[in-house]
Amino acid sequence: MFAAQLVGLPVFGPDGESIGKIGDLVAGLRADGAPPRVLGLVVELATRRRIFVPMLRVAAIEPQAVTLATGLVNMRHFTKRPHEVLVIGQLLDARVTVIESGRSAVVVDTAMEPTRTRDWVLGRIAVRERTGRLGRRGPVEVLDWSEVRAPGITELVGQPQDAHRLLAVFESMRAADVAKAMQELPAKRRYEVADALDDERLADVIEELSETAQTDLLRHLDEERAADVLEAMDPDDAADLLAELSEPDKNRFLELMAPEESAPVKRLLEYSHDSAGGLMTPEPIVVAPDSPVAEALARVRNPDITPALASMVFVCRAPSATPTGRYLGLVHTQRLLREPPSDLVAGLVDRDLTALRPADTLLEVTRFFATYNLVCAPVVDDGEHLVGAITVDDVLDHLLPEGWRHSEGVIGA
Repeated sequence: MFAAQLVGLPVFGPDGESIGKIGDLVAGLRADGAPPRVLGLVVELATRRRIFVPMLRVAAIEPQAVTLATGLVNMRHFTKRPHEVLVIGQLLDARVTVIESGRSAVVVDTAMEPTRTRDWVLGRIAVRERTGRLGRRGPVEVLDWSEVRAPGITELVGQPQDAHRLLAVFESMRAADVAKAMQELPAKRRYEVADALDDERLADVIEELSETAQTDLLRHLDEERAADVLEAMDPDDAADLLAELSEPDKNRFLELMAPEESAPVKRLLEYSHDSAGGLMTPEPIVVAPDSPVAEALARVRNPDITPALASMVFVCRAPSATPTGRYLGLVHTQRLLREPPSDLVAGLVDRDLTALRPADTLLEVTRFFATYNLVCAPVVDDGEHLVGAITVDDVLDHLLPEGWRHSEGVIGA
């Protein structure tokens, strides 16, 4: 889909309610020459106010309209951040060099396409070369992003080149490794990198930082940006971070977060941090008993689900969002792989494995995991509603000594 064709398209909520129209696309340019990732849409409301909608909130893009997965959008005025570029406003008409011919060209349009990880990238670019001594305009060519030398990043986004070298290195690293590298940077450079990362990437990195570094970075960000990053974090990690703040600061961030994003975080904050309720994530894989095996496996294949959380699906009566209807049991993914896709999960439910309770202590949770050789376990309240699931990484994170992520040598040595 070419960017210029998307501008002006109406944007609707899931129930057909009008939100506004597309004014531009926001992309993150990369210093290593890889295709820029499309971060979201700039939507112009009827009041002329421009807001930002992340691509994760987009359910469908069609020739006549764009549909969002939720009708709740962040109404804060859109402000472009460092390392971001407006595709229509800045990238179009920018000068590039066609690598094969070595000639200068102008960007006419750029096409975005989905990747296997559900991201969107600007994978193709339409350019028009200048030909002849008089600089006559040549025909429009559509090339892969790798076939052109992209616009100078420092010219388009005004970022220091040193920060871009770091970002290029960090792009191919796991979030945990980026977090470790950032811990070793001077504070000024660490803040520059944080400012340049997009919300989702920064959220992943913050989840891997020590508690001190987490709160330091959160206080560096302006409040609205910090709230956006908290929304992008896993609810249990966001709750752990907010629990480290003063009561006024915690309540302020919760107010700034979108209601559907803050609700699960508020529920988690009601529990002690070292109890089953404080350890759990409120977003496990939940299916109805009449769901076919094929549907359950499709949920497991979601690349946003961690391997531990994807090790089992939980079977519950409606509603499927936590706290669910009555909890019926679980099905191990390994069992799903051995059954015909058309079979119903109701016939595969393991009803014998007991569930943890929100008030169970860390010691009780640890014994439960060790006894049943699990990497994921359900948490059920007194009304037999599934309220979340605990994964083994969350247990280990609380068992290991403070600062284990960035200590050298053998733990406990």
